[in-house]
Amino acid sequence: MRVLNIVHQNSAGPGVFADVTGERGDAVEVWEPPKEGPPAVGAHDAVFVFGGAMNVDQEAEHPWLSAEKAWLEELVDRRAPLLGLCLGSQLLAEAAGASPHRSEEGEVGWHDVELCAEASADPLLGSLPESFRAFEWHAYEFPLPPGGVPLARSGRCLQAFRLDGPAWGLQFHAEAVRASIDRWLDEAEEGEVDRARVERETAAGLADWNELGRDICRRFLAEAEGPTRG
Repeated sequence: MRVLNIVHQNSAGPGVFADVTGERGDAVEVWEPPKEGPPAVGAHDAVFVFGGAMNVDQEAEHPWLSAEKAWLEELVDRRAPLLGLCLGSQLLAEAAGASPHRSEEGEVGWHDVELCAEASADPLLGSLPESFRAFEWHAYEFPLPPGGVPLARSGRCLQAFRLDGPAWGLQFHAEAVRASIDRWLDEAEEGEVDRARVERETAAGLADWNELGRDICRRFLAEAEGPTRG
């Protein structure tokens, strides 16, 4: 398949998702919106929209966000296979008609997430445990887009939704690898995160988390090329 990775900064790339596209032999292209304009709409069979330190409403600071949002809106209208993570999930939610906003309290590090009842039959998340520890790093959140299906929540906000497409938004970082987490910790502002706790919990849980992430990626790509598309 032709897969597009939308990468907003070099420390927030595909992580373990690259393991899956590599083992499948997919043709992977990378679009970096801060550096270049969007590719042709419809040129890819599946699109991943990854995270970034910028926020979804910072178009004044990052003018390229406007072009990316317009491009994503067209893909949502076409019901293209999309998977957004963290910032990517917020951009996808906005493209589908929601209004992401700053959270009263963000989530950084490992947090408990619970599946919604609607997730039981979901092809992406339905096989996950009803409750799991997820790696998070966000100050913004998304409300459920019009017509969307809620799939997971934490104690603070909605964590996952599904649109027709197949298309999904995941607030948690299912793709995160140790190198990325270490980089984010190094770049964190003083007092933003309990580094010792994050490092301890990462050491304990990252291997299982990475396998869960690979499984999510495999399931998404299977849906992108499967009978539910369109």
